[in-house]
Amino acid sequence: MDFRDRLFDLRRQAGLSQEELANLLGLTRQAVQKWEAGTSRPDMDNLVALSNYFSVSLDYLVSGREAGAAPPLPDYEPAVPAQPAPTVVHHYYHEGWHYEYKSERTLFGLPLVHINLGRRDHWARGIIAVGNIATGIVALGGIAAGLFSLGGVSFGLLLALGAVALGGVSVGGVAIGLLAWGGIALGWLAVGGCAVGVYAAGGVAAASKVAVGGIASAPLAIGQVADGAKTILVPLEGLSDAALMEAHAAITEACPDAPFFVTRLLKFFAWAEMR
Repeated sequence: MDFRDRLFDLRRQAGLSQEELANLLGLTRQAVQKWEAGTSRPDMDNLVALSNYFSVSLDYLVSGREAGAAPPLPDYEPAVPAQPAPTVVHHYYHEGWHYEYKSERTLFGLPLVHINLGRRDHWARGIIAVGNIATGIVALGGIAAGLFSLGGVSFGLLLALGAVALGGVSVGGVAIGLLAWGGIALGWLAVGGCAVGVYAAGGVAAASKVAVGGIASAPLAIGQVADGAKTILVPLEGLSDAALMEAHAAITEACPDAPFFVTRLLKFFAWAEMR
């Protein structure tokens, strides 16, 4: 029986799962799984922690012998002098730093605050969640999903902010949502370097109703390059006051059912084209 078998037996006798033992040691379940699979071994600090928890000696844990016990003698004397044992170098798996905090107070079965950060994929789940992967009402992480989320990749039911953002209101390098603002924006109202939506404004804008931008394509298109049923071309020197008033009137006419902030935003971009 080797180390991994002894660890497995001790853990089962204590009635612990791999995840429960990992939590006692401040590690991840994957670390304990690798120990029992024999693909890695714990460092000295973790060996001491295991020895103390299971109330066994380090000798027993590492070699299977109780402290002070002599190694078993061979059944016969070797015919030749024993050769010196080769030097074995063990490469131990190291988890790296890890920090976790979980509040005792809960709501809907979730901790109010759960912070779970480290070098590997640590998942935080709480009302307020912060982690490599985070899910919650308010979520912050490399990958974040929640009612309000902020992350490298962000999914938010109401608000999402991230390099890639998907949500009701989304802001990011690539933004997809009802209201989207980003380098590339796709949404009902889209604003960005490249914007596509029902209403769109940006460097390159394409829309099913109104588009305002350097290059615009829509039934009503306003831009330096415009393609649509009705177009208002913006010269390099900008729109004149009369042309700007015409553009504003055309936007109002094309957006009879749109909320007031949509027409205000499109008129603002038309005014910005005048500059």
